[in-house]
Amino acid sequence: MLAGWEVTALVSGDTDDDRQLHRPARADGDGAAALAAFAVAVARGGSWGRSGGIVAQLLLLAVAFGAFTGPTAGRPAVGIALTVPALVGLGLLIGAARAAARRAE
Repeated sequence: MLAGWEVTALVSGDTDDDRQLHRPARADGDGAAALAAFAVAVARGGSWGRSGGIVAQLLLLAVAFGAFTGPTAGRPAVGIALTVPALVGLGLLIGAARAAARRAE
């Protein structure tokens, strides 16, 4: 979900002025490319993809937590929209790790 969001923002030009966002527009594309690489690696059974995917999901949960408790009086709808796919992704990645461990036995 985050990869799609980032690619959509990059393609639609929703990156505004780099100084305003405090990050280069290229970072959006780089992050989306990294998430896509993790997905391909998981599909091919690569453990580095699972590791990277888990880190990405945990970072997404941190962003969701910020949406719930942020300085702008919180945005629970955004927090829920980020939390649900992150938890589903974590569950799928943990399941993939367990399946890989069973195959290795």
